[in-house]
Amino acid sequence: MNAPIHASRRNFLKTTAAVGAGLVVAFVVPGARRFAYAAPEDAAAVSTGLAPNAYLRIAPDDSVTVLIAHSEMGQGIWTTLAMLIAEELDADWTKIRVEHAPAAPPYAHTAFGMQMTGGSTTTWSEFDRYRQAGATARALLVAAAASKFGVPVSQVRTENGVAIAGDQRARYGELVAAAASLKAPAKVALKEPKDWKLIGHPTKRLDTPEKITGRAQFGMDVQFEGLLTALVARAPVFGGTVKSFDATAARAVAGVRNVVQVPSGVAVVADHYWAAKLGRDALKVDWDPGPNAALDTTALREQFRTLALTDGALAGQAGDAKAALGKAARTLEAEYHVPYLAHAPMEPLNCTVKIADGGCEIWTGTQFQTLDQQVAANILGLKPEQVQIHTTFLGGAFGRRATPTSDFVSEAVQVAKAAGAPVKTVWTREDDIRGGYYRPMYVQRARIATDERGMPTAWHHVLVGQSILIGSPFEAAMVKGGIDGTSVEGVVDSPYIKDLPDHRIDLHSPRTGIPVLWWRSVGHSYNGFVMESLVDELAHAAKADPVEYRRALLQKHPRHLAALNLVAEKAGWGSPLPQGQARGVAVHESFGSYIAQVAEVSIDTAPGARHPVRVHRVVCAIDCGVAVNPEGVRAQMESGIAFGLGAALHSALTFKDGRVQESNFHDYQVLRLDEMPRIEVHIVPSTEKMGGAGEPGTPPIAPAVANALFALTGQRLRELPLRLPAATA
Repeated sequence: MNAPIHASRRNFLKTTAAVGAGLVVAFVVPGARRFAYAAPEDAAAVSTGLAPNAYLRIAPDDSVTVLIAHSEMGQGIWTTLAMLIAEELDADWTKIRVEHAPAAPPYAHTAFGMQMTGGSTTTWSEFDRYRQAGATARALLVAAAASKFGVPVSQVRTENGVAIAGDQRARYGELVAAAASLKAPAKVALKEPKDWKLIGHPTKRLDTPEKITGRAQFGMDVQFEGLLTALVARAPVFGGTVKSFDATAARAVAGVRNVVQVPSGVAVVADHYWAAKLGRDALKVDWDPGPNAALDTTALREQFRTLALTDGALAGQAGDAKAALGKAARTLEAEYHVPYLAHAPMEPLNCTVKIADGGCEIWTGTQFQTLDQQVAANILGLKPEQVQIHTTFLGGAFGRRATPTSDFVSEAVQVAKAAGAPVKTVWTREDDIRGGYYRPMYVQRARIATDERGMPTAWHHVLVGQSILIGSPFEAAMVKGGIDGTSVEGVVDSPYIKDLPDHRIDLHSPRTGIPVLWWRSVGHSYNGFVMESLVDELAHAAKADPVEYRRALLQKHPRHLAALNLVAEKAGWGSPLPQGQARGVAVHESFGSYIAQVAEVSIDTAPGARHPVRVHRVVCAIDCGVAVNPEGVRAQMESGIAFGLGAALHSALTFKDGRVQESNFHDYQVLRLDEMPRIEVHIVPSTEKMGGAGEPGTPPIAPAVANALFALTGQRLRELPLRLPAATA
């Protein structure tokens, strides 16, 4: 028998690119020389280069390194933010390199005051700051060139990383030493949109070569001499604690170095993952389950349904909706339900911590650098600046790596502190799905009065579900009058409701003991489903075409209407489909972007079909204002649709006896490759205020599919994931 081979993802990619048995295919990756992380040999170049601000540096070899204040988790900001600097700098795009910035005050979010990534805010929040950084560097280079050429600054132009005056030319790398000695201007002029050469043009992603060649470093990839690996045994019930544990069998596992108790449970520290896993399996822990041992989602749902029949905290109101409904001749009443959901990123949670020399180094994929830095400092009795955070690539996050408690980072710091050694704390897939912080479960009830044409005249809407902010450090700033705005977003500001003279929105925010958190598109993820399903119900009750009905309701909302009109045109709304197929439509604004989607579906009756609903095609239109990188916007729409479609068809978390019942992708299911529909994305030409792209593609897909299913079967599905009655399926 051959000796075992220990192959990492990176080494596998490196070796298989060079050697293989049988068929060998050679290929060239465009831009493959753009290194994600500065190599050691770059140090001298950097020290003699130009670093006019915190966001870029230019080396004598002409390379331009852009420091990204946010985290790259698949959304493409390594490219988008670099485009902003390169545009104003007139840089040679082939010379652009990118690094994650350190955790430091200059990189604080322009709106939130802390270094973080979330809320689909990265591009719009940095649109001015990063362009100004590039323009400042260009001004210094132009001044240096003017001095070198002996001409006025006004006679120097730049293009593609070169300063030019008449027949004189100088590469940026030749100018950096002189430019570094100049004082940066207090104010710089930015290009007019008509002069943009990069912004608004489809651009290939800079991080793609790193990822397909294995050079990209994710948290799981971190490795260095002396690093140990830990797995933590956590209470099976949220709020549970360790009464006692027996580590005898765990310590007997080859490779196990230590077993230590930490606030979150008991950590088994070993030479490598497998030893830690076997050691944790052998660990015997006696748990005190705490106050949540009886948690049951079936019982919670009934409690929520009862609450939905009562008035809650007033989230929005105009006129007297109850009185108007009491007088109405025609009303529609409906109850909707959505489940708890896990984030389930492809890369489970992990964090590497090294405590030494009076400081701490942390390597992890995080969305909350500032908070993680502060939490780690508090645990260790250090100042925040003594904690260095190395942000790696994130293998997905969807909100899970942005917890108000910094749970996975603080746990890793506690483990390394207790173990007295550098430790990478790793979560298994089961840990990740059962480890908490979920999209909350909601029950919603709506009563809507309509006139003789079937148009809404009064609306009473009650939402019941946990707040993701109450009880968190963000409560004081973000919860007003008991209302968590993320719970009701997409309802209180819905164009269908806020235009009505009589409407009322009530919110109940029960506490359950289940930790909840923002999940891709946050409250819009469930409120978009409810609102667009309800409007579809109204349209069919009025015997109106769903697109025409929405057009009538959205006359005062041109950006909604523009997205709706474009998607209807591109989808061929109203044209015939193959027998057994139907279309559904939805339009929803979130994070400042306006998205309309049309889904084409059928019922799959083939034996062994994973789900009876088959989505063949999704057409999407988006108005996000200026689309800095249209290719990136399209990719995010495709991503959001796939993410939302998995939740629409499959995903749900359930609790019984206080325990999460699902554990891995066999029972917490997401979309699979063979279920992916054909997606077409169209961008509405727009000069309106910029919105986000990472999250807004998710909310419309579930209602678009549900509305198509109603058109096809006559069955109105008011619960996610979508389940057709057996007779229909």
